[in-house]
Amino acid sequence: MNRPLLLTACLAPLLGATSTFAQAALAGACCLGLITAHQGLMAPLRPHLGGAARAWAALMLAAASATCLQLALDAWAMAQALPLAHYPAIIALQCMSIEYLLPTQHRWRTLLKGLAEVLLACLALGLGRQWLAGMGLHIAALVPGALVLLGLLLGLYNRLRPSPSPSRRQGTL
Repeated sequence: MNRPLLLTACLAPLLGATSTFAQAALAGACCLGLITAHQGLMAPLRPHLGGAARAWAALMLAAASATCLQLALDAWAMAQALPLAHYPAIIALQCMSIEYLLPTQHRWRTLLKGLAEVLLACLALGLGRQWLAGMGLHIAALVPGALVLLGLLLGLYNRLRPSPSPSRRQGTL
């Protein structure tokens, strides 16, 4: 699985629930916990299920895990859960997409590396939005401002990462 694909799979909670650093940390922790729990619960079922039965089991586990997360947040962290609103339920969709996008080889290593990148993106986005809103740029606290800031962060990432090796292919078609 392509790591930026994992980042785009978690885009909806990333944009809507990261207006402050604390909300970004909570949204990232919810993403990390729910997706890891879903993959952990699916691990013993994967060898025994195939096709529609696997999809049905993944759907039921994602929905049950998201519901449990939402109820736990409402019970023990109501003030922090209110800004998240319905985003834990949206993370269940990412659980479903990750279930089918991850390769079977080195599944956990790929998953944890991708989730660490999502958590770092959440924290950077929340910190940037909080700082820009504090400096008087109020659009940063809104979702369109988050989209612009995410684009700038991804552009910075692409600029700073090492470029791929040049192609050995000579000429054009």
